[in-house]
Amino acid sequence: MQFLLRVLIPIVILVAGWIGYKQLSVPEEKGKRAAPEGRVLKTQVHELRRHDFETSVKTQGVVRALNEATLTADVGGKVQTIAPGLEDGAFFKQDDVLLRLEPDDFEADVATAEAQLARASALFSQEEAKANQARLNWEDLGYEEEPNELVLRLPQLREAEANVKAATAALDRARRDLERASVRAPFNGRVLMRTVSVGQSVSPGTPLASIYTTDYAEVRLPIAATELAFLTIPESRDESPVDVELRDSLNEESETEWHGEIVGTEGALDMESRELFAIARIADPFSLALKPDERRPPLRIGQPVGAIIKGKILENVMVVPRSAVRQLDRIYLVDEKEMILTRHEIVPIWSDKEILVIRDAEIPDGALLATTRLAYAPNITRVEILPPTEPDPTGADDLNPKPAEDS
Repeated sequence: MQFLLRVLIPIVILVAGWIGYKQLSVPEEKGKRAAPEGRVLKTQVHELRRHDFETSVKTQGVVRALNEATLTADVGGKVQTIAPGLEDGAFFKQDDVLLRLEPDDFEADVATAEAQLARASALFSQEEAKANQARLNWEDLGYEEEPNELVLRLPQLREAEANVKAATAALDRARRDLERASVRAPFNGRVLMRTVSVGQSVSPGTPLASIYTTDYAEVRLPIAATELAFLTIPESRDESPVDVELRDSLNEESETEWHGEIVGTEGALDMESRELFAIARIADPFSLALKPDERRPPLRIGQPVGAIIKGKILENVMVVPRSAVRQLDRIYLVDEKEMILTRHEIVPIWSDKEILVIRDAEIPDGALLATTRLAYAPNITRVEILPPTEPDPTGADDLNPKPAEDS
């Protein structure tokens, strides 16, 4: 008896479940589930129109200097003065004197070299005169053959000439060292950090400060491999650059924009992220070339920024607000004649966080897209169109960009 109960009870449960399923199931017509009788859904709509759409790729990066260098001393000595342009954060221009070493030793070296050159020049003049006199004496004696070099004192003359050249080179070196005692800026730039103080003794090669250029800044921007098809990025500096707009990532309320150009890439995908890093270059990031009343906020080194890179233009496409998409790839269209809701599967060809771009021949131009979020929306449900509100709660009007302008 217990055995029969163990067998019959599961069978009864399965039969009851099958009967309940058949009773609750709604017959489908041509693969479309019929809506409950008398049910009417209310929704707002958004008109889908075909037009050309300019794609863009959003990414982010950190501002870095185009050129960063360590300012060093070419000669050794004691620091005498430090210019205001070598303070931390100070700006300077190319060839500005940023630091001076005590010049006494260098001036003494110049004086010594000048004296050596004077002595060498005097000896050369004497040897030159002796050589000329030796030739005259040889001719006065009536010798017809050419005298040898020793008679004409040519070795002594060459030695004196070499001493003049060596003394001249020594003087040039001493004058260069005196000039290098004044450390000059190698380019237009800004000081990141100074590492020397007045009175400190330095030797050749001693770091004095970390500096970087201010004419340009760069941003390293990662681009996913799937987005590369929508961009035409120059691979070398010889190709035409691509425009990019940068915005502050630290302050989302800031409306400041910086214009830059993609001038090249790193040439290889990152092994871990499979991303290609593009290099954006921004001219005059500190607005130093502009008038004071025209300057924008500076684009600082190390500042995180968001970037929008203009991409290719997709022709004859429709833009669908992401808020109107259900289950990743499903939208609902409203048939104006029948006033019913029909389900449609879409395949995006481009998307971002707000919109999807589709190219679907089955969707007629001007079709109405249901934008209201419906908790339960069976296929071919009767529908009532609600008038739009201000602002549109679906955000459809804001998310659907204007058609791309003809270039």
